Amino acid sequence: MSWGTELWDQFDNLEKHTQWGIDILEKYIKFVKERTEIELSYAKQLRNLSKKYQPKKNSKEEEEYRYTACKAFLSTLNEMNDYAGQHEVISENMTSQITVELTRYVQDLKQERKSHFHEGRKAQQHIETCWKQLESSKRRFERDCKEADRAQQYFEKMDADINVTKADVEKARQQAQTRHQMAEDSKADYSLILQKFNQEQREYYYTHIPTIFQKIQEMEERRIVRVGESMKTYAEVDRQVIPIIGKCLDEIVKAAKSIDQKNDSQLVIEAYKSGFEPPGDIEFEDYTQPMKRTVSDNSLSNSRGEGKPELKFGGKSKGKLWPFIKKNKPPPPPPASASPSAVPNGPQSPKQQKEPLSHRFNEFMTSKPKIHCFRSLKRGGAAPEDFSNLPPEQRRKKLQQKVDELNKDIQKEMDQRDAITKMKDVYLKNPQMGDPASLDHKLTEVSQNIEKLRLEAQKFEAWLAEVEGRLPARSDQARRQSGMYDTQSPATVNNCAQDRESPDGSYTEEQSQESEVKVLATDFDDEFDDEEPLPAIGTCKALYTFEGQNEGTISVVEGETLYVIEEDKGDGWTRIRRSEDEEGYVPTSYVEVYLDKNAKGAKTYI
Repeated sequence: MSWGTELWDQFDNLEKHTQWGIDILEKYIKFVKERTEIELSYAKQLRNLSKKYQPKKNSKEEEEYRYTACKAFLSTLNEMNDYAGQHEVISENMTSQITVELTRYVQDLKQERKSHFHEGRKAQQHIETCWKQLESSKRRFERDCKEADRAQQYFEKMDADINVTKADVEKARQQAQTRHQMAEDSKADYSLILQKFNQEQREYYYTHIPTIFQKIQEMEERRIVRVGESMKTYAEVDRQVIPIIGKCLDEIVKAAKSIDQKNDSQLVIEAYKSGFEPPGDIEFEDYTQPMKRTVSDNSLSNSRGEGKPELKFGGKSKGKLWPFIKKNKPPPPPPASASPSAVPNGPQSPKQQKEPLSHRFNEFMTSKPKIHCFRSLKRGGAAPEDFSNLPPEQRRKKLQQKVDELNKDIQKEMDQRDAITKMKDVYLKNPQMGDPASLDHKLTEVSQNIEKLRLEAQKFEAWLAEVEGRLPARSDQARRQSGMYDTQSPATVNNCAQDRESPDGSYTEEQSQESEVKVLATDFDDEFDDEEPLPAIGTCKALYTFEGQNEGTISVVEGETLYVIEEDKGDGWTRIRRSEDEEGYVPTSYVEVYLDKNAKGAKTYI
């Protein structure tokens, strides 16, 4: 089966067919290219989807991912990211192994096809030239034969005519002989050219054309084979990533199996456990007896022991027990050095004699300092540095977290000190590299930072030890009570002095007043919920970046402009606002304040 013998007369059809084959190959290349674009687009969408649901850093959402179900979901997101990477691999391999290779092959194929058909056309032109020469010699021979025949007839006519002279007859005879000779010469030329044409025609149909068509057939068959190989590669590229995709899916299944509902339940307990015991039974109060009605000893207000501060509800009390009060909003703790007048949780005063709730309510409504204290609490007033406003268990966790953070900071400073010391040693050995004295100031500064951090860590470790009961109770002058969440024994509380010193050296308010404000804040919370935000008294520009990681603070970026809503009261902190729902404290040294007596900036948020 050969195109040269079977299709010797189908030159034009073969030319069309081979062009169609190239068009099919280019169509396949275009198909693969579009498939690679789809794979890239799909991979990009998968990556964006995975990124969209990733937890945001330094947010509450990131804290939620300590649960096993959330960890499994995070693992699924990461695996989907790897899954998207495999589709990118498919696109890359198809581009390099199919699209690029076939595009180069098509260019070579077009060049080869052009060469073969150029040879075919050249052979056609040669045989056509030979044919024209044959036709020309044939016509000449025919013409010469006719001329010779007419010359012979003219001679015979002249020879038979008695009136013609002998010279005319001789001339006619010579003319006839000349014509006959020309006819013989034309015959010889025609015979020679005919033999040559027949030879050329045999070579054309049995040698040249079969050879050219055979090359074209081989070229076309190579194209077909190449298409088949490309299709196999197309499948193999997909097949190669199947094991990796399978591993991604296996990891997702593994992550799903790692979900531990018991562990998540335990994490919920650790997150929200207060450490309190449920209130005891409320005893029956007999109103038939003509006696002063008092609160039962087993009521909620006394269920914690003699040393616990009393819970006193004002006239708006709805009978809610403390652990279930929904409106209990602990104030956001501002900087530790806030003024003592705004501290809502100072040390407890000795236990006071119980009073009727109505009397306490009237005292609260007529006491301006208490209302002032409550307003400062609602507007982000100072909270205790030792987290004593939190339940015991949550307080322990916060203190432990603070201790860990301080230890990390200490380690960083120590590493920096070691690096500076090594650099100083290098400078001492090689003075041309630098002046060792230039590092003394930095070394001193780092050492001071380490000492400050250590003192801070010791302070929080002491509070943590007190909460965990690892250390004996501190002296009356140094002990810090925990307000409503106090965990000390009744005897210790009764021996406490009213002039307790807070960790920052300031004195706190009397506990009786503080307890009233804290409890009554629950019942009168609605009274200040609709309170208009404080107007802006000016603007400020952040000189440095501040990461507000503690509650009551706000993060700022260097160069950022914000509104000032409360000046520094001498505690080193300024209260600022970024938007209507975003405000807090920043160190005064971190910002440059521009006060505006007209408070124009307040219009933005009023």
